[in-house]
Amino acid sequence: MTTGPDISHLSPAERILLAQALWDSLLPSQESQPLTPAQQQEIERRLAAAERGEISYSSWEDVKRRLWPKG
Repeated sequence: MTTGPDISHLSPAERILLAQALWDSLLPSQESQPLTPAQQQEIERRLAAAERGEISYSSWEDVKRRLWPKG
């Protein structure tokens, strides 16, 4: 198994930026990958439900409290 380059000298922020750059390099452009009809239909269904007030939302602070109650 190859371990890859040593990135231990990078700060956490630099590692996050590197991970994001690597991830972005794997993603095809949106222009080359149009939505499927099923995906478009699901987006429209969710938007309509949101407009009718059928979807509840949580703030990021609430989500963090639920995920990390002691943090």
